[in-house]
This record gives sequence, C-alpha cells and structure tokens, in this order.
Amino acid sequence: MSLQELRHAVNKTQKTVARTLGQDGISRLEKRSDLLLSTLRNYVEAVGGSLTLVAQFPVKEPVAIGEAKEKAKRRAAHAR
Repeated sequence: MSLQELRHAVNKTQKTVARTLGQDGISRLEKRSDLLLSTLRNYVEAVGGSLTLVAQFPVKEPVAIGEAKEKAKRRAAHAR
C-alpha cells in the first residue's frame, strides 16, 4: 500500500497531514520510493497510526526492531 493509499484509507487530506507534520510537500513525500524510517514513522503517526518494523528470519521468531526503545521513551514521557 502506498502512502497516498494509506492516507485515503484513513480519510485524511494532504492538508491535514501537512498540518500535523508541520511541512508542505506531502504529495512529493507520498511519491518517494525511499524514506528514512523516522519520516515514515512521522507520516504514519500523522494519519493516526503507529509503525512497527519487524525483522523475520527463516528459523527464528519475528523480532520487532526498536520496540523496547520506543516503549521506554513513552514511559519516560508519561512520567514527566
């Protein structure tokens, strides 16, 4: 699913996403084929979701990358 399709699926406009992200050029962003993970995470959060990156291996259980660090950040933010 493309970023544009994702935005449409959750009934968000480019203006709404741009306002949330604090930037213009959402159309250009949606057309890019290579994004930083932080950019993708911010975009997904701007349309109301959360991003989980999962590494899958042939003989091991899937591993969610960065999940522990994100949980620790959220706990620290709530403690303030």
